[in-house]
Parts: sequence; structure tokens; C-alpha cells
Amino acid sequence: MALSFLRHPLTRDLDLNDPRSTVFRKHIIREKRFLRRVYQEWYQWIAGELTGAGGPVLEIGSGGGFLKEYVPGLITSEVFHISGVDIVLDGCVLPFERASLGAIVMVDVFHHLPDVRAFLGEAQRCLKPGGKVTMVEPWITPWSRVIYRHVHHEPLDQHAVQWAFLRTGPLSGANIALPWIVFHRDRQKFERLFAGLAIEKIVVEMPFRYLLSGGVSLRSLMPGILYGFWACLEQWLSPLNRAIGMFSRIVVRSVPAAAHLDAADKGHSG
Repeated sequence: MALSFLRHPLTRDLDLNDPRSTVFRKHIIREKRFLRRVYQEWYQWIAGELTGAGGPVLEIGSGGGFLKEYVPGLITSEVFHISGVDIVLDGCVLPFERASLGAIVMVDVFHHLPDVRAFLGEAQRCLKPGGKVTMVEPWITPWSRVIYRHVHHEPLDQHAVQWAFLRTGPLSGANIALPWIVFHRDRQKFERLFAGLAIEKIVVEMPFRYLLSGGVSLRSLMPGILYGFWACLEQWLSPLNRAIGMFSRIVVRSVPAAAHLDAADKGHSG
């Protein structure tokens, strides 16, 4: 757990599940120049992945972010009502018709979903053929495991058998290892359970920048003017990202029914 003097003063005494924490985090993301640059980079990548989405785009856990500035018409959502959010919803029970969404996006949210198997089933149901789930999530590497276990406040259980955890609150519940578990450790299980979804991309990245930004809970450890230096250093170190990266950019695509049925037929014929 981080030392108390590093806690950001705006959220130091607030419960994570208090909607005011999310409101203050919106201010923190914009105020901290180094952190804002991190989010801008992620948002630009997400917007690029959504080119030609071909349908409405839903963001789950919009919280204090500003992705709507990069994705016009974005449907923002949260688990409780706060200003600037279009709809209140549970990410495990989506209120949308079958094949009605062009994409589902999220930043630092997947590992807070108490039942990601239910979410993935809903994504498979709601996405149009070719639609994407695009997300930025924590990732488990030898370096990140040390940081997440000893510095970060969220629970880490990389040996969890279930893709779920007990609900302790809308934001406090988490298993920071869930993205790594589902899309790496249990990848064959994912592919077996969700034939209508295909992992298109996993890019491990950012061993230092988010940590140095202090995130949304801590004071910034680095002035914004040095963001470019750290970005260049991480680029130089990128061949080591599988060992030192702390985050991943993940893209999962909805596979047209005929395509995954053909794949199943080929598997049976083999």
C-alpha cells in the first residue's frame, strides 16, 4: 500500500464507492498533466481502433474520463448516476438488443467487473458481426506483479479459479489479474466458451509512465514536461515489455456466426 502522504488530497478521505470519488477523479485526470497525457494516448488508440465501427459505441465505466472528446456520439455509462454520463448500467447485464452495438470500450474497468464471464456473454450477444471490445487493462508480468502486490491498493489473485469475485461495492471490488487470467492464462477456455469472440490483439506496454503519473489516487511523481522522455525510454525498452509492462491494450472482435461455425466444423472434421 502506498504511503499515506502520497495519497491525492481530493480523494484521500473518500470511500472508493462514493460517487464523489469519481467526480473528483475527473478533475484529477485533467489537472495532472502527466496523467492526462497517458489517457490522451490511450484514447487516441481507442479512437483509431474504432474507425468504421458501423454502429453505436458503448463505453463501460466512463467515470472521470473524457473519451467522448475523441469518439463523437459515444454512449457513456457508469454504475451510478454522475454528471456527464448518458446511462446507468451493470456491465454484466447490458440493456441493448442483440447485434445492436458497433463496439464496447473501457479503460481500467474489466478487472472491476464482478463476473467477466457474464460480461463477455453480453458482449457476444450485443455486438454486431465484426464489432469490437477494445480495452486498456492492467497486465501481469514479473515487474508489474511486484508493483500491484505491494504498492497498488486493488486485490491481486493470479491463481483465482473463477473469473469472478464477491461484490464489495461498485468500485472497490476487483481482481487486477483478471485480464491476464482470461486472455492469457485461460485463453483456451475463453476460446471454447466464447466462439463468437476472437482475440485480435494484446499489446503489453507502459512499465513506468502510469506508475510515475500517480494514477487517480496518488500525487504525481513526475512533472508533465518529462512525459516525452519517459515515452521514448519505454519505446527503447519495448522488447522487454513481456517482462516489465504494467498494462495491455486488448482487442476482441465479434466473429460472424458462419465463421465460427465453419471453424468448429473444421475442428470436428480433423
